Amino acid sequence: MRKITFLLFISCILLSQLTFAQNKKLTMEDAIVGQCRQLYPQYMNGTWQPESHNFIQQKTGILTSKNADTGEEKTILNLTELNQSLADVNQDTLHRMPRISWIDNKRVYFQTRTNAYTFDIISKTIGSSFTFEKGDANFDRAISSQKNIAVTNANSLYIVTPGERIEVAKSDSDDLVYGQSVSRREFGISKGTFWAPNETLLAYYINDNSDVKQYPLVDITKREAEVEMIRYPMAGMSSEHISLGVYNVATQKTIYIEDKDKDSEKYLTNIAWGPESKYIYIQVLNRGQNHMKLNQYDATTGKLVKTLFEEKHDKYVEPSNPIVFIPNNNEKFIYQTRKDGFNHIYLYNISGKLENQLTKGNWEVTNVLGFDNDNKYIYYQSTEASPLEQQTYRVNIKKAKIEQITRAPGTHSTKITYDGLYAFDSYSSTEVPRVAQFIDIKKLKSEILLEADNPLTDYNIGEMTIETIKAGDGETDLYYRLIKPADFDPNKKYPAVIYVYGGPHAQLITNSWLGGARMWQYYMSQNGYVMLTVDNRGSANRGLKFENVIHRQCGKNEMEDQLKGVELLKSLGYVDMDRIGVHGWSYGGFMTTSLITNYPEIFKVAVAGGPVIDWKYYEIMYGERYMDTPDENPEGYKSTSLLPMASKLKGDLLIIHGYIDPVVVIQNSLSFIRECISNNIPIDYFVYPRAEHNVRGKDRIHLMQKVTDYFEEKLK
Repeated sequence: MRKITFLLFISCILLSQLTFAQNKKLTMEDAIVGQCRQLYPQYMNGTWQPESHNFIQQKTGILTSKNADTGEEKTILNLTELNQSLADVNQDTLHRMPRISWIDNKRVYFQTRTNAYTFDIISKTIGSSFTFEKGDANFDRAISSQKNIAVTNANSLYIVTPGERIEVAKSDSDDLVYGQSVSRREFGISKGTFWAPNETLLAYYINDNSDVKQYPLVDITKREAEVEMIRYPMAGMSSEHISLGVYNVATQKTIYIEDKDKDSEKYLTNIAWGPESKYIYIQVLNRGQNHMKLNQYDATTGKLVKTLFEEKHDKYVEPSNPIVFIPNNNEKFIYQTRKDGFNHIYLYNISGKLENQLTKGNWEVTNVLGFDNDNKYIYYQSTEASPLEQQTYRVNIKKAKIEQITRAPGTHSTKITYDGLYAFDSYSSTEVPRVAQFIDIKKLKSEILLEADNPLTDYNIGEMTIETIKAGDGETDLYYRLIKPADFDPNKKYPAVIYVYGGPHAQLITNSWLGGARMWQYYMSQNGYVMLTVDNRGSANRGLKFENVIHRQCGKNEMEDQLKGVELLKSLGYVDMDRIGVHGWSYGGFMTTSLITNYPEIFKVAVAGGPVIDWKYYEIMYGERYMDTPDENPEGYKSTSLLPMASKLKGDLLIIHGYIDPVVVIQNSLSFIRECISNNIPIDYFVYPRAEHNVRGKDRIHLMQKVTDYFEEKLK
């Protein structure tokens, strides 16, 4: 009898421990830092070794290889070997394995703070070495990495070789900036230098900022606060003048791409080289962003050869990808465009003639992954299976026949071998934390490499569902994500917070782990909130018509769609409709402020981060695409401005802003505060003195605690 009692006692202890374990609560640090650290599902990351079936992973102190044919795993480099090679050539050794990138199937490239090296992975020897200077940035190595690396320093451009530093273009003022990204990184622009395939020519942006007014950002950390001036071209004002130079490393001379209309404020986007390094292809976009020309230029003279084709739209075109030539084919290239309403791949020849539309349908190509070595297929990712998913496909270039490679529901990230025989695929879904696998593409058979455990097994978090509602137009399906409170009781009434972004280039709801939600939303569910997100019209990956409904009237249709989310909350029966809150950042901050001021009878509490308040304060490139200029669209700017809406504020609004935000300048929120004061409207305001547009690091934990406390005090 004692033994049975003891066993029962032990069982009760184990059961209580299990129950306790499954009821762990997230801390704020868990919710912010944990999402990308200890509570992030285990994952594999790496790359295919060129011209091989070896998948290379970089781990602590080692580089490993796994062969997709044989399954053989081995270590191909360790830190001790790398340091010995550095010591052999009298170079400083390293404390940790650097980030490795492959040049070819036996050479790699790595970089430290002061140097860069090529390294032979077979002989374990250092090849070329490069020395940098303090302030060097925007490193852009030529493909072979044996000869040249372009770098910028302040406003100037240099080429670093193993034994020399070449001055390409020198500027002592930010009136003129060489070799850096332009147009505020819009239109797919991510860098400012472009090596030709033969590595002897370097194309680079020249940014004449002299007509762009200086804008002050204040550094309060100094004994006497100092002003840092940036160039910030606001909608309707003078913009940058962009041109392109081509530097010849052999002659050490620059020629300039012909510009017959030097005074126009246009965009030179998606710079691409022809395979033979003879021609440069530029997508030239007018400032109105509704007319694009794909131009071919002679790289030796800079002269315009011809315009291959043009693209126009009554609202806007948004070229975001450079043309890509079919490997080993100087005559044909692929081009991505949404001219039929969805982003697809088109095959052209160099005369500008369309040969075939390779993908077609009411779905978006989201990423072109590359070609096989026979140039028979193009590999890409798209939303064909579902707007919530990223699946991988290949299309036959000659026949335009599409084959699906990944099959499991979810959001996939895939890397293809050089010959198109294998894929490394990593994916997650709302049901799967993470799976990594090799896929034999011909047989469509998988070898599972990793099945991650659920890192939230011990946590008591709210149930999440993804479904659809109709948009404000009564026709369009919108996806929403709903997270119920933990320990949900259908007989209780709960406060609800709508988390919103709502603008272009963002999709918050996906068939991925946590449904694409931030961990903070689950943290809030543990604290008794219903958390709702709706991807309204205007958001990403649903086609051009779905997005450009916002044109000239940012916020109007988006708010209509968010109100459909409010109707959903009301229909649930367990939401206290007197306690509805809303939170968002950037465009989401604009939406948050718009909702609480336009619909004070619905929204009682709002926290708006880095909000656009009036589009006339926003920059040209993004702002004029969606709103045109203030002179062209005065009614649109007037109707979307939130300054007149300050007097309509009735609920509790907290605005948070980074004091040195260079994206949505603080003039936006301060202007709104001024209007609130003028109208004797109470409002709460908090500034992060050294934060830019996104509050990061330790400050972010403080930020989200601030947001949470505000809802706890005002809404709950």
